[in-house]
Amino acid sequence: MASTSGDASSPRFLQLADVAEILNTSSAQVYSLVRSGELPAIKIGGRGQWRVESSELEKYIQRMYEQTRDFVSTHRFGRTDDDPPT
Repeated sequence: MASTSGDASSPRFLQLADVAEILNTSSAQVYSLVRSGELPAIKIGGRGQWRVESSELEKYIQRMYEQTRDFVSTHRFGRTDDDPPT
């Protein structure tokens, strides 16, 4: 499996199976993210193999962290502003 840390030994482009392993999800879910445009990718070759650039995967992960923070801050799970955080 490839590292996305940006070191010289990591590949620039990842197969969807590699992305699925990194995100601990299925290849079908990654394909859905790519087809929806949520995760940018390119289609290469005559058989149309998809590749995700490592930097785009990192951007996607950061966007998901931001969206999760926004979700958590607006969906307080029944807590009020007076309740201490748990």
